[in-house]
Amino acid sequence: MTTAELISRDFTNEMIFTASRSSGAGGQNVNKVNTRMELRFNIATSVKLSEDEKAVLLDKLSGRINAEQEFIIVSQTERTQLGNKTKATDRFYVLLARALTPRKLRKATRPTRASKEKRLGEKKILSEKKQRRGTIE
Repeated sequence: MTTAELISRDFTNEMIFTASRSSGAGGQNVNKVNTRMELRFNIATSVKLSEDEKAVLLDKLSGRINAEQEFIIVSQTERTQLGNKTKATDRFYVLLARALTPRKLRKATRPTRASKEKRLGEKKILSEKKQRRGTIE
């Protein structure tokens, strides 16, 4: 699933944003302005996701989901609430798309005759080099 397909579903009605003070360096702006944005999205109560998608998200994003099955993203890199809100929303869609995209199955292959011969040739060269390191008579 692509990010564009998820954006077209428009999850904004189900997102909850809260603002708080950012941590770290930044001077007076950090100390007095609530620019840190926290996005919360409850997977269990989402209307726009199917039951299969909910199960996949709960499994793949388990490290970012709390006990209430809320998917939480925090952004505090920008100096404005709007900037952090935009960043958090973008990251939300990217993480959702990555989790809902099925993995490509690996096709089993065998080494070719040429690759086997090359490996054996390299082993033989290395063996001969080590044999020459013996004591001088």
